[in-house]
Amino acid sequence: MFRIRRIHDDYTKHNKQIVREIQLILKQQFEALSEDKIHAISEQLRNPVKYQLKSILFIADDTQGNVKGFAIVHHAPDLHFAYLDFIATSKGKTGRGIGGALYDSIRETSRQLDVTGLFFECLPDVHKLCNDKSAIKQNAARLKFYEAYGARPIINTAYETPATDTDCCPPHLLFDDLGSGKPLRKKQLKAIIGAILERKYSDICSPEYNQKVIDSVVDDPVQIRPYKYFKAGTVEKNSGVSPNLQIALVVNDKHDIHHIRERGYVESPVRINAILKQILPMNIFRTVPVKQYSDLHIRKVHHPEYVSYLKKVSKNVPVSKSIYPYVFPIRNDKRPPTDLPIRAGYFCIDTFTPINQNAYLAAKRAVDCTLTAAFKLLRGSDLAYSLVRPPGHHAEHRAFGGFCYFNSAAIAANYLSVNGNVAILDIDYHHGNGQQNIFYDRNDVLTVSIHGHPSFAYPYFSGFADEVGEKNGIGYNINFPLPELVDGEKYRNVLSKAIHKIKQFNPAWLVVALGLDTAKGDPTGTWHLGAEDFEHNGELIGLLGIPTLVVQEGGYLARTMGINARHFFKGLWAGYHGGSVSATGTKGGTR
Repeated sequence: MFRIRRIHDDYTKHNKQIVREIQLILKQQFEALSEDKIHAISEQLRNPVKYQLKSILFIADDTQGNVKGFAIVHHAPDLHFAYLDFIATSKGKTGRGIGGALYDSIRETSRQLDVTGLFFECLPDVHKLCNDKSAIKQNAARLKFYEAYGARPIINTAYETPATDTDCCPPHLLFDDLGSGKPLRKKQLKAIIGAILERKYSDICSPEYNQKVIDSVVDDPVQIRPYKYFKAGTVEKNSGVSPNLQIALVVNDKHDIHHIRERGYVESPVRINAILKQILPMNIFRTVPVKQYSDLHIRKVHHPEYVSYLKKVSKNVPVSKSIYPYVFPIRNDKRPPTDLPIRAGYFCIDTFTPINQNAYLAAKRAVDCTLTAAFKLLRGSDLAYSLVRPPGHHAEHRAFGGFCYFNSAAIAANYLSVNGNVAILDIDYHHGNGQQNIFYDRNDVLTVSIHGHPSFAYPYFSGFADEVGEKNGIGYNINFPLPELVDGEKYRNVLSKAIHKIKQFNPAWLVVALGLDTAKGDPTGTWHLGAEDFEHNGELIGLLGIPTLVVQEGGYLARTMGINARHFFKGLWAGYHGGSVSATGTKGGTR
């Protein structure tokens, strides 16, 4: 078994080890490659400006983190093309689908980058270009592999001209149109060849050689070698979204056991179905079954006394009845009443969040869903979505409120923080007081909230700009309280500032508390965001390129809720992905 995932840098200890394993595979599979080229991988990931290419690293590894294969793709945004530099498996791992899974992921990412096509080199399978008969057989296997996707050598150019006297087997330049069917134009190819030779081979290719190859492109449209190993029209594979790039979707399948039927209670079961109806047809989600987790994860975030109370009182509430807190201890809080319903005020911040027989069970299930989604990030998923109710971001260390009982986002952030710093971005209309309260003195979890000013928006007592943390957490809590009337443009300006703060923090993980109550017409909000605004906001967040867990919070206008969710995830996904073959190798020439 293996998984495909993207590595964005080598800053963390874990990523450094991954890069070392990749460098070892390079040494084993590409003996002609210099040490300098092998060690340049780290800098390519860190410094795209120097190389004029944005490098993307895919790895195939097992659940223990052992690297079984990898691929390195360079994106040239200025010329709208992608260049596959290496794709290789470790020794003894061929024939297990690793190369195909890597190439599927590369193609899907290239599509999302909206490039002209994917280009790469492959050693020739014809005798006039290569005299080594044993090598030709291996080269033919590689070319057959790529031809199965429609990728074939570009012909009628001088690209195969040796650049040096020792280059006895110069490579083909292959073109994969990614299933678009669009012809490659002469002008495009000239610019792309120039970029490849100058940016990749400046140490061995002279300007005169480069110009000779560029000038040799005369066909318009460019000619691609006819199919040699397959029949035309039978080769396009996996034109849909690769499972490795889909968003891991975990749904609280037991959310409807928590149903408050009192008139005006807007946190209703219809919310989940309204969202599912719109997002499932998108084909960018894969549903993941819910795992059960110990409540120890909850007790690490919420006070054990509160957790025990909620569990106990829920069991004792009669069927179809609800308890609403109505007595609050402003003094003598050390002597709580023995009557459990009256004691509710010791753990609640408002009078409109009831406890019923299933409150604990539904909230616990929401936590299980969110931890399941967080686990998927740890196992290599780029994006995960915990679609749950009841919501959680108003639940504090020892208090519930705002329809929230357990803070699923905070529990997941604490769970992820063992493996690197975490940023929580709360984009609900209401302040994320729960996360602020829970992490207020910590510096390993950055909490950022964009919300209605507490002068008019729930929860009224927190969310002010001067609340910046305490002790070790000073500077790690950031609030952006906004006025009653906010449109999409004003919101994006503030979101950009929040994203800048997250970039400065440089977290390993991002948790987004997604509120859809920022939408125009939501009964609990006053802002005017529309579907396009949600899409733009999602894209801005996705462009961070940080493995991201989205946790559903508010949003109560059923008519538009699902549409806005669909647009948010469309933007998030596009922003994030924006973008037997012996070694399954594309490299091997000595150009």
